[in-house]
Amino acid sequence: MPSAPPPPRSAYIHVPFCKFRCGYCDFAIVADRDDLVGTYLQTLATELSWLGAPREVDTLYFGGGTPSHLDPASLTALCEIAKRWHPLAQGYEWTVEANPESLTADRVAVLSAQGATRLSLGVQSLDDAKLRALERNHSRHDVVRAMDLARAAEMQVSVDLMFAAPGETLEQWRRDLAAAIELRPDHISTYGLTWEPGAAFTARRDKGLLRPLDEELERAMYSQAIERLTDAGFEHYEVSNFALAGRRSRHNEVYWAGSEYFAAGPGAARYVDGVRSTNHRSTTTYLKRVQTGVSAIFEQEELAPEQRARELLVLGLRRLEGVQRSTFAMKSGFEMDQLAGRAIGKFVELGLLSDDGSRVKLTREGLFVSDALWPELL
Repeated sequence: MPSAPPPPRSAYIHVPFCKFRCGYCDFAIVADRDDLVGTYLQTLATELSWLGAPREVDTLYFGGGTPSHLDPASLTALCEIAKRWHPLAQGYEWTVEANPESLTADRVAVLSAQGATRLSLGVQSLDDAKLRALERNHSRHDVVRAMDLARAAEMQVSVDLMFAAPGETLEQWRRDLAAAIELRPDHISTYGLTWEPGAAFTARRDKGLLRPLDEELERAMYSQAIERLTDAGFEHYEVSNFALAGRRSRHNEVYWAGSEYFAAGPGAARYVDGVRSTNHRSTTTYLKRVQTGVSAIFEQEELAPEQRARELLVLGLRRLEGVQRSTFAMKSGFEMDQLAGRAIGKFVELGLLSDDGSRVKLTREGLFVSDALWPELL
C-alpha cells in the first residue's frame, strides 16, 4: 500500500497583473487592467476563506503575472491576505516573482517588512538587444539595480534566463551566462524559448516572420548552461535549475517530490487530498464566479493510484539525483519495474537513463531529450 501523502505544507498564489503581454507568453494574465486589482484582492480573500481555517505552510509562492506590478499598498494587502490564511511556519521560504523594472525600493521595503525571503526575477537576458527582441520592458541596468535592492534587504535572489531567442547565437548566450554568473544570484533557472499555441511569437513564426533556432544549436546552448553554471559553483539539481549550496527552491521541490499543495487565484493549480484541480484562467471569469459564491475551479481529477505513481516517477526523474527504488515503492505502492520496467530498460540501453539497481536517474544525454521520455513513463 502507498503511504498516505501528508497534508499540504505549501501554497501558491497567482497574481495575474502585468503591464503588457510579452510575445512568447501564454500564462493566465491580464495586461493593463489595474482597475481590477482591488476586486481581485477582495475575491482572493473570499476564495482563501473557503479553506475554512488558516492552513500553516512551510513554503509560500507568489507567481504571475507580475506580483511586483502591484503598487505598495496593494502589495501590502496581498501579503496580509495570504498570511491570514496561510500563516508561515518557523524556517519558512516565501518567494515573490518580480520583473526588474517594477521592483522599486518601496516595493522591496514592503516585501521585506512582510517577511518575504526570496525574489524570483524575470530577467530572461542581460543583453539589451535580446531583451528588446523578447519584448521585455527592462534593461541590464534595471537587473543590476533590482539585485542591489534585494541584497540590501537581505533577500535571496533567483533569476530566470531564456535561451534560443530568435536570431540568438551561441556566443551571445555564452555572454549572457557570463553576465549572470558575475551578478552571483543564489539560484538560476534556464529555459529554452517555447512556441506556445496562441502566443504572438507563434503567430509570427507561422507567418514566416520569426524562425526558431535549430535543435542542435538549442542543445548546444543548454549544454553551455550546464557547463558554465556548474563550473561557477552552481549545483545542477533539476533539469532547468541551478543553485548555490543551500539555495535550492524549496517550493519547487515540493512539486518535484509529488507532494500536495494549496493554490488560489486565476488559473492556479492545486493538489489536495489526492485531487488535482485548476481554476479558470480568465481573470474576469474567476472574479465573477467567486464573487457569486461559485467555485473558481475549471477542471479537476482524482488521481488513480497508478496515475499518481507514474507522475511521481516522472517528477522525480526531473531531479538530477533521480528516483530511489525503495523510496518510490514506499510512497507509491508500486515497484518501479512493475510500473515502467520495459521503458526504463529501453532508455538505459539508449544511454538516456542510468540504473545501478537502487536508483534510476537521467544521464547527461538524457537531460537533452528528457521531455521526449515522459510520455512512455506516464
